Amino acid sequence: MNHVARRIGRSLALVLPVVLVLSGTLAVARVPWGSSSSGTQMLTASERKASTPATDASPRTTQEALRDRLVAELQEKDPGVALTSLQREMAQHPSLAGHCASLARALGRAAVQKYGSVQRAGRWSRPVCDTSFATGVSRMS
Repeated sequence: MNHVARRIGRSLALVLPVVLVLSGTLAVARVPWGSSSSGTQMLTASERKASTPATDASPRTTQEALRDRLVAELQEKDPGVALTSLQREMAQHPSLAGHCASLARALGRAAVQKYGSVQRAGRWSRPVCDTSFATGVSRMS
């Protein structure tokens, strides 16, 4: 009997974290983080790139342009707005998902630079791209 209970416990210890992460990720993906009342239209990185003239300087990747736009948005408004934009970009352009964590970390670092305090910047943390924003904030300490 004790052997069966131990085996069940081990199985739960392996499966439960996976289930919790997946359910949390799905729940966060369904939450409308941004306000739908704003009438402003945001350009995606690819649209912005198409609307700006090409230069002979080194070509910027889509994720670099997106990072710069999100950091600028964070500086102008707040990290919550930038994180909402990041989440929207990930939903609209799944090909950028591999860069989501690095983008969120960059936003975390920019938030610390803006607010001058890990604690103040950390208040904006939420589960976009797992915990990458919080990681970017904490690495600045």
